[in-house]
Amino acid sequence: MENALIILKILTSSPNLQVMIKHRYAFIAACILFLFSGLSCQRKEAMQADLLITDAEIWTGNPNQPAAQALAVQADTLIFLGNNSEAKDFIGDKTQVINAREMFVTPGFIDSHVHFVSGGFRLSSVQLRNAQTPEDFINLIKNYAATLAPGTWITGGDWDHENWGGALPHLDWIDSVTQEHPVWINRLDGHMALANSAALQAAGITQQVTDIAGGEIGRDAQGALTGIFKDNAMEYIASAVPEPTDQQKEVALEAAMDYVAAQGVTSVHHMSGHLDVLERFHEQKKLRTRIYAGMPLHEWRQLAEKVEQEGFGDKWLRIGSLKGFMDGSLGSHTAAFYTPFTDTPNDSGFLVTEPKQMYDWVSKADSAGLQLMIHAIGDRAIGTLLDIYAQVATENGPRDRRFRIEHAQHIAPADLERFQPLGIIASMQPYHAIDDGRWAEKVIGPERSRTTYAFRSLLDEGVRVIFGSDWYVAPPTPLDGIYAAVTRRTLDGKNPQGWVAEQKINVEEALKAYTIHAAYASFEEHIKGTLEVGKLADFTIIDRHLLEIPPTQFKDARVKMTVVGGHIIYDDLQSD
Repeated sequence: MENALIILKILTSSPNLQVMIKHRYAFIAACILFLFSGLSCQRKEAMQADLLITDAEIWTGNPNQPAAQALAVQADTLIFLGNNSEAKDFIGDKTQVINAREMFVTPGFIDSHVHFVSGGFRLSSVQLRNAQTPEDFINLIKNYAATLAPGTWITGGDWDHENWGGALPHLDWIDSVTQEHPVWINRLDGHMALANSAALQAAGITQQVTDIAGGEIGRDAQGALTGIFKDNAMEYIASAVPEPTDQQKEVALEAAMDYVAAQGVTSVHHMSGHLDVLERFHEQKKLRTRIYAGMPLHEWRQLAEKVEQEGFGDKWLRIGSLKGFMDGSLGSHTAAFYTPFTDTPNDSGFLVTEPKQMYDWVSKADSAGLQLMIHAIGDRAIGTLLDIYAQVATENGPRDRRFRIEHAQHIAPADLERFQPLGIIASMQPYHAIDDGRWAEKVIGPERSRTTYAFRSLLDEGVRVIFGSDWYVAPPTPLDGIYAAVTRRTLDGKNPQGWVAEQKINVEEALKAYTIHAAYASFEEHIKGTLEVGKLADFTIIDRHLLEIPPTQFKDARVKMTVVGGHIIYDDLQSD
């Protein structure tokens, strides 16, 4: 470039036109050299990475380039994937270079089903999930209540009555230790909860409270309230619980983002609620987790108007989906089945939304171009929803709608083949399989269990399966989810070969369910879900190669770094 400048200076300063003509070729050459030298410098500067990961075992999820040793990031985008030698070309004065020491790198995990802000609140509430006896249950609440100011509501909890044999808790258990606190604590599935006497009084609930469609109120043999409320009946108490303050929601959101970052999660599909704090954080550029935020199904008209005015959002906060409910849950005996539960022969669960109402909401929301994410767990609920989706798709005509069934847990065998032709996404939570698998057969029997959490059957039918956690219901830990899907070893250790082992899938299939397929489910496969040049620099570093170690060792695997948009949001690499 320096020589080109000298030639240009000599030629342009010559007073003799003939000299200019005589040396016209040299002049042209110098100009070209000058031009390309400048462009080369600009290109080199433009391609310098802000962050470079080397010496890694990268699983890209991209079939055209399935593996790489190194990746380079500029701003929030991947600009290179290749080998270590090529990666050196992207090192500049300000490049942060991280040697991954042959650790495993994946696209950032996407948790496709969370209650994000509620999960953040749960991190600081009473922890009842591991209570193994009624005495544990009572003492944990007693000790937690002692830390609170009088009058403070106790919520959350996430208890599991199966831990102590299946007897539901009773308000008599806790009234004596919570006299100064209304208590409203839910089972871990969120489909039933226990109120103490103080909470009943605060909500104005008396013994004369009437039953409600799509819900159930617990009563003893004499007809007295037990404090248990299920599904739609939960609103009797929930409506009396004070709304959290803006500051409380912000603290919960911060806690949620920190927590999932440590699990390698870079994006979540948040089912509904607390949109105000999500938008506030987005406006303030404080989001560290990418969020696809749903709204309640009955608010479809408000969402349609919001999308028309504001659009679907951006790479940090996206809207456009609606969450609804067909039925309840298996653990609460409120999932809707065609035949009765095995352990309660006179009970087959119930629908929390009548089919006519569900059809009306789904049809109108779909006509407005919105995405439907409907909870359906029992085989009757799933079959009914499939009928509604099929009818709406026919009546409203072809479009890229990407209907979702959330959970899709207990599918009638004949319904397995109905998902793929309709393009329905099965949004499933593999951790539930190794949790519920401890006791599910006593509730639905061995035959219905064969197509419970039917990952293998759905994939064999060509269905797009996506994975999530249902946090706060289950932990937002994709490594545990992959372990569950691949091994199906129940938490009690009683199924070492896997519960309903024929429904196991392989590691790569599970990884895809947490990455590219999950990105597709939120209409974002063009910007994330795989590691490709031009896509967002969202990735996770894990301390061992998931595709090479035995699945039984997954429990020992640890997330060492989480990167979102080129920014390190969790870093445990220095602990080694």
